[in-house]
Amino acid sequence: MQHALEILRQLAIVSIPLLLGIILHELAHGYVAYLQGDPTAKMAGRLSLNPLKHLDPLGLAVLIITRTIGWAKPVPINPNNFKNLKRGLVLVAIAGPAVNFILAFGFWLIFKFILYLNPLGHSLWQQYLVYPLFLISSAGVVVNIILGVFNLIPIPPLDGSKILAYFLPAQWLYQYLQMEKYGFILLLVLILSGGFSTILNGILNYIYAHLLVY
Repeated sequence: MQHALEILRQLAIVSIPLLLGIILHELAHGYVAYLQGDPTAKMAGRLSLNPLKHLDPLGLAVLIITRTIGWAKPVPINPNNFKNLKRGLVLVAIAGPAVNFILAFGFWLIFKFILYLNPLGHSLWQQYLVYPLFLISSAGVVVNIILGVFNLIPIPPLDGSKILAYFLPAQWLYQYLQMEKYGFILLLVLILSGGFSTILNGILNYIYAHLLVY
């Protein structure tokens, strides 16, 4: 029973900022696409803050099992509707990670404010309100920076690949975009080879050394 309660506690701490991060990430893609002339996400009902519109059953299951990662359904986008194809693609790609970094900054501000309230105190309100908010805000900084950085990796179909494609010369662009069919394999290689762990550890070391200091 105690173990189950601890799992629920960890889920509550991580899932709130993580779900907020992945849902607003996808929402940002759809909204910027709409501003660029593509109504696909709007017509699909995806320009909504309703989590049920964005949750992916598998991504939610992975979140529950791992208590560290998860994902939402990608927002449908039709680049053919963009007023300017190349500019639209890069703006839509930037929007998702940008929202994650903005959220991380917001959670960091909350974290710094809560420090002044002494979250490690022993009064009831500190134990049952301030300390949980302290944990959620610190988790919000971590998961949103990780989400932002991970999505900036220039491996198709991650956002970073579309940002890099914007700056590539035309003669290289087609060959680079052909990598998308191998994107999942490349991501697996990055993860299984320990490359992603190296990136992740570097991010975590920076966060705990410079941002979540108390």
